[in-house]
Amino acid sequence: MRRRQFAALLIVFSASAFAQSYGTRPLRMIIPFPAGGGSDAIGRIIAPRLGDRFGQQVVVDNRAGAGGSIGTEAAVRASPDGHTLALASTSEIAINPALYKLSYDTLRDLTPVAMVASAAMVVIVAPTSPAGTVKDLIALAKAKSINVASAGNGTITHLSGELFRSMTHLNWTHVPYKGAPPALTDLAGGRVEAMFSSLPAAMPIIKSNRVKAIAVSTRSRVASLPDVPTVIESGVSGYDVVYWYGIFVPAATPASAVARLAQETERSLKQNDVVTNLANQGASPGEMTQPQFAQFVRAEYQRWTQVVKTSGAKAD
Repeated sequence: MRRRQFAALLIVFSASAFAQSYGTRPLRMIIPFPAGGGSDAIGRIIAPRLGDRFGQQVVVDNRAGAGGSIGTEAAVRASPDGHTLALASTSEIAINPALYKLSYDTLRDLTPVAMVASAAMVVIVAPTSPAGTVKDLIALAKAKSINVASAGNGTITHLSGELFRSMTHLNWTHVPYKGAPPALTDLAGGRVEAMFSSLPAAMPIIKSNRVKAIAVSTRSRVASLPDVPTVIESGVSGYDVVYWYGIFVPAATPASAVARLAQETERSLKQNDVVTNLANQGASPGEMTQPQFAQFVRAEYQRWTQVVKTSGAKAD
């Protein structure tokens, strides 16, 4: 009996000591893509403000490779002390497990902490395309074979298009590129006819009128493109896709650290400069609680696993 009491007291003492010491040294934020990309931009917006909340530097660590899997695995294998986080997205958490043979399980080996940002996908067509609406695009695809670009096999740009295609019972030719920039360049040049792009990637080329934006993928219109209707408004009921970024930690991270990280992230996302900088990227700050985000991640995992299977998508 005394041994059990002693063990219980030891656990309480250890938890208390951890809570008092947590956040007293720099934190590391692993971003599983190179510097300069969308994930890196989002991570570098939130990292300084999160550092302000802790009174410690949050060091950005870019670990690129295998579609984000190398950096994500580095986070899985990190010490679960709350000082190593991953800034991961839809692709790494919900899509890659269905595309790659991974040595880890994103649902089992990582704990969702907070959604940092979300962005719409945008349906864009070549400037010379006769399609000015989603209905026009559907009619065009039914009348002839069209080429639809993506940033690569198995990417969100590919799979969001596949989801749309399956919901509208269309056939088209998928043209995968090695990244979004060359795909967008060929779309602007009329060498392909349409693309489902992330809004942050497409915004500059939309603003310069080099392509036409005909719909956004979310349930509501986006503030940065107020005149562009949603896919749902355009007649495809139930089509709702967001590309999201969130903070994750190793699964064994103490609950007190997860709660503190979630709280400080929530406060950071309310800072005016964070909201403005995310908006400049075509993104909105996350507004979910930690339990809501965990539930959302599980639903996204199931959804995109099914899309990958249905489409037959393979990794490059």
